[in-house]
Amino acid sequence: MLTDLLATLAYSGVGIALMAVGYVLVDIATPGKLRELIWVDRNRNAALLLSSGLVGIGMIVVVAIVNSNDDFAKGIVDTGVYGLLGLVVMAVSFVLLDLATPGKLGDLLCDPDPHPAVWVSVAAHLTSGAIIAAAIS
Repeated sequence: MLTDLLATLAYSGVGIALMAVGYVLVDIATPGKLRELIWVDRNRNAALLLSSGLVGIGMIVVVAIVNSNDDFAKGIVDTGVYGLLGLVVMAVSFVLLDLATPGKLGDLLCDPDPHPAVWVSVAAHLTSGAIIAAAIS
């Protein structure tokens, strides 16, 4: 049981680290500080964007863990690698959406009024996470 508890802690650590990196990437992509936008200004657009990124990474981490086949070392490495790949794919999808958006997508997502562009970004994050998760074999 101790081995399983340690493995659980290790996988949790990798998952939390990946979510932290995801938070930083979203913070870099959006103007202003994400912390203030969500928790002080209560900006729904920023909250949806961050939430979708975290769910996308969570899907990847869960599938990587499930597919680790009781090989702890391989599972931890796979979880980290696939998680980082998911973050890269999500960042690329954000950049591509930004190129297709009139103006700056980050500015639209930080608008205090609900903006439809946030739902497109949410879909891109969730489908990016699902694609990477499905590709894990």
